[in-house]
Amino acid sequence: MDVTDLRIIVTVVSLLIFLGICGWAYARRNRERFDEAAQLPFQSE
Repeated sequence: MDVTDLRIIVTVVSLLIFLGICGWAYARRNRERFDEAAQLPFQSE
């Protein structure tokens, strides 16, 4: 295994993690929580 193989592995793992985060962020089960968090700056106390 040389440096090029390591770079390929790190790139693929990084892409999979990025896609996983995107999938988590757009999952329907998280929508309500994110909508509440989006309204926090507009709530006055």
